[in-house]
Amino acid sequence: MKASIKASTLQFLKSLQKNNNRDWFNENKKFYLEAKEDVEIFIEDLISEIAKFDEEILKIDPKKALFRIYRDIRFSKDKLPYKTHFGASLGMGKGNKISGYYLHIEAGKSFLAGGVYQPESSVLKEIRKEITANGEDFLKILDQKDFRNNFRGLSVEGKLKRVPNDFEKDNPMAEFLKLKNFVVIHPISDETFFDETATKNFAKIYKSIKPLNDFLKRPFL
Repeated sequence: MKASIKASTLQFLKSLQKNNNRDWFNENKKFYLEAKEDVEIFIEDLISEIAKFDEEILKIDPKKALFRIYRDIRFSKDKLPYKTHFGASLGMGKGNKISGYYLHIEAGKSFLAGGVYQPESSVLKEIRKEITANGEDFLKILDQKDFRNNFRGLSVEGKLKRVPNDFEKDNPMAEFLKLKNFVVIHPISDETFFDETATKNFAKIYKSIKPLNDFLKRPFL
């Protein structure tokens, strides 16, 4: 099966950006449901492609992988009721998985990602221990050709200014120990989704993340 995202799905997201209110959404619910189904079919095919190098992914239900479009605004100053993107977690904390992959579909701001995002403090500590003990293995992964071609390095979102207390300040892996997430991001254009080989192309990028994912989950095997 060849899967691509329909232009109408991105058009729905663009319209939602301009009309982020319940009245408009309810009047256009039909288009939302069509877009949601389109994304679910795409995710199902993407999972099949990823499974060629990572069989664990087959345990994930495509429909459950997709995050709800409804925002939780109870404790937020931003009271807009809907997300203006579709996000799917293929692992990455879902289904008892530590590391995994993520798909973000948003007009003009789509991206592929993978690794470990916002782990609990106990998980983060174990990952830091693994990096300290096996720093050479970790650096080799980051230096692989496919990895470097697809990513500019690990995200520094939330990075600490100092090395965590449980680790030596002069640790050779100090800069990585300051990280609170171990995530890589690959931006993609809207047009990329319309290609019939989109899921195959995305899977190739995800494949370059697998060695990182394997390393990050090592302490928990």
